[in-house]
Amino acid sequence: MRYYFLFTCYALGLLISNATMSQTIPAGFPVLEESLRRQQLVGAEELKDFSFGLRPIVSLKQNRFNALDDTLPLQKSNFQLELLPILSTTVFNSNRPYGWGNSSMMNSKGIQSLLSPGVYGKVLFLKFQFRPEFVASQNKAYQGFGENYSDNTLFARFRYWNFGDHPERFTKEYNSFAWWGQSYVSLNAGPVELGASTQNIWWGPGQFNSLIFSNNARGMKHLYLRTSRPANIFIGTLEAELIMGRAEDSGILPSQNERLNDIFARPFRGDWRYVSGITITYQPVFLPNFFAGFSRTFQQYNEDVPNTFRGRIPVLEPFQKVRLFSNDNSVVYDSQGQDQQIAFFLRYYNSKGNFEAYAEFGKQDHSYDWRDFILSPEHARAYLLGFSKLFKTGKKDQYYQVRGEIVQQAESVNRYIRYPDLNSGNTSWHTHYQVRGFTNEGQSMGVGIGVGGNAQILEVAQVSDINKVGILLQRIENHQDFYYRSFGDNPNKRPWIDFSMGVLWDHQWDKFILSSKAQVIQGVNYQWENLAGSTSDFPKGQKLWTFSGTLNLIYQIHHKN
Repeated sequence: MRYYFLFTCYALGLLISNATMSQTIPAGFPVLEESLRRQQLVGAEELKDFSFGLRPIVSLKQNRFNALDDTLPLQKSNFQLELLPILSTTVFNSNRPYGWGNSSMMNSKGIQSLLSPGVYGKVLFLKFQFRPEFVASQNKAYQGFGENYSDNTLFARFRYWNFGDHPERFTKEYNSFAWWGQSYVSLNAGPVELGASTQNIWWGPGQFNSLIFSNNARGMKHLYLRTSRPANIFIGTLEAELIMGRAEDSGILPSQNERLNDIFARPFRGDWRYVSGITITYQPVFLPNFFAGFSRTFQQYNEDVPNTFRGRIPVLEPFQKVRLFSNDNSVVYDSQGQDQQIAFFLRYYNSKGNFEAYAEFGKQDHSYDWRDFILSPEHARAYLLGFSKLFKTGKKDQYYQVRGEIVQQAESVNRYIRYPDLNSGNTSWHTHYQVRGFTNEGQSMGVGIGVGGNAQILEVAQVSDINKVGILLQRIENHQDFYYRSFGDNPNKRPWIDFSMGVLWDHQWDKFILSSKAQVIQGVNYQWENLAGSTSDFPKGQKLWTFSGTLNLIYQIHHKN
């Protein structure tokens, strides 16, 4: 651990050099982040060393979009003030919640809106960004998980709910609220940045999801030490971040059915969760455009955290439960009430071929020792694979874009070996029996498709600069861990699968940028319910059609010379 810590400090120490500071592009910001990534694939020199594994994107030597060039007249060499593009997001779900990746917005039925204005400033080596988020939602009731199941099935469903914080419907306190949003204040020395923030962070190369952190939940309050841009460490470039944060439980009981909550729901502890994490991404000097990195987080209820260096920064501990040169065993270790997640990722892009490919593999639980990891790598794992490819159309700066991603969270068949008594698994990704889910305010901070869910996503579009017209296909397998635990041996039940097709349209008119998505979703075997008249010989699962629409409007406030 000592050498690991010294190496981290040494690597960060090598980063001090001059850097040009600019405003932050929030993690997952509509249109702009995707367009930056696309420009990297077509050879933008300024972006060549960015891994897109550490977001938000902070420092660029020049603004590549008019949307980011909103500088006010009040700008000098040591003082800068900018009005940020105003973001307005509206989401409509007709029959049930659907979608993910909307920061402070909840997953709900009905109409929901977010408004986020902002201002960015710099005074000498002090930077700040104030970008609050205002949310208003209808938050209508809908058909959730029913009560016409056996007690064993109901217990299994609440087992996963009680090991996380993913309520079916948020309470009225969440219908209208304001939050600090994508705000921060920081001190800067070259590309090293030390600050306090409520921004969403995104670790990992994913475009639609991330195993550790994404923009799916409200950004948590956190302190951070990070590189604001890729930094030259002589043997390559490095991007890194160390965080210490505060995540909140929602305190909302999981089901919309109060009777079931009274019987099966586990009460919340009432404490907040201390989250620490580290991510490091390295691009070797001898392998340009290839990035390798890892992310690691610990969370623990605050009253259980030892007030020591080791207690506050456990991400520097060994990766296995058995500790060398120590009498500690796994029972003592587990009794500390800590929840660990770790992910390793790779990304490669080629600007001549205009493509990228990436992968991320994560484990939620410590392996007992290295032998356990080698023999059982599938235990408590999740993974993500994705790609992007641009095809030239013959017109200048216009391409056909194809990109896709698969996410696998459901436990592997390893569960049948590791848990023979349960015969169907233990917990899911982002859940934990002591530390209640890797969530903030009732939503997963990483993968947004739902607990125990798997997804396959494909997008085909014609793109030009930041304009886009395309189609989106998605297939989501909902909560497979619960399904196999409860219905795996039941021929009368089939998995709940959501099939969706959508139309995408992004366009810019001078000061306005519009980004829109309209999807039709067919939920097959919705909530694992059977229709009336269904039999074991002829099972008929319930189907539910849903329309989901998203409209993002970005307004730029141009400086007039």
